Amino acid sequence: MSPDKPNLHPRNRHQGRYDFPALIRQCPELGEFVISNPYGKPSIDFANPAAVKVFNRALLKALYGIAWWDIPPGYLCPPVPGRADYLHGLADLLARHNGGKIPRGAQVRVLDVGVGANCIYPLLGHADYRWAFVGSDIDSVALASARTLAQANGLAKTIELRQQGNPRHILNGVIGATEHFTLTLCNPPFHASAGEASRGSERKWRNLGKLDPARPLPALNFGGQSNELWCEGGELAFISQLIDESVGFAKHVQWFSSLVSKAANLPPLKARLQRAGARHVEVGEMGQGQKRSRFLAWSFGPAGI
Repeated sequence: MSPDKPNLHPRNRHQGRYDFPALIRQCPELGEFVISNPYGKPSIDFANPAAVKVFNRALLKALYGIAWWDIPPGYLCPPVPGRADYLHGLADLLARHNGGKIPRGAQVRVLDVGVGANCIYPLLGHADYRWAFVGSDIDSVALASARTLAQANGLAKTIELRQQGNPRHILNGVIGATEHFTLTLCNPPFHASAGEASRGSERKWRNLGKLDPARPLPALNFGGQSNELWCEGGELAFISQLIDESVGFAKHVQWFSSLVSKAANLPPLKARLQRAGARHVEVGEMGQGQKRSRFLAWSFGPAGI
């Protein structure tokens, strides 16, 4: 692994320092946002949402061959390296139960719960493993954006989008009676209230904006709609409901999974899985710099592919 990003997965394409001249050749508009960091190296201002969006666009084109990427104003702009690590961790999970071989191709069907306007997991998952995706969301604007991204990149037949018509449900109403998925993945709402989300965003903005204390703080960090950022009870409540609903789809999905931002939530979630009758439970650890994250995966039946 690169000494610059020591915790990224070995297959993550974001190793080492970014080649900004190469990125600008792929995406000339990025040149408007390049600055020098405190060490004199080229970077971007990560407290500027427009810069982050264009940086993502350049990365996706240069590293993944994704010809076009954009999101509507106010929607979540994802950190691409971390999203990629979740997918690589899931690929390793499948390999451990498949004779050490990562399954590739469209026979691996993945349900992205809360696909969002950025459609990032389906785009990366197809680029790295050629998996086929169904993305669900309660937000019609987000789904329209994700659909546009799939079509613009020639993936309309590989990435299917579905609206969750009942905001009280997660899997119910999305998975068909005769469908089968190899995986589900989810980046759940982290915060428990709008106020908590706002305070968390303000802390992040202040940390990012230390180089320019006079700059006014935007309302949200990297954007995000309310359903992307918070739900009643936060991620613990959301993942608990996901676990409860997963019981009803035990024969439809080989592996369910979700990101878990707070390590303290793992013990109660594991206890809930035990009560639910999960036969296999695994935790994948991830990290980027000083930030640590993890995903929780569970299966009710034979875990093999």
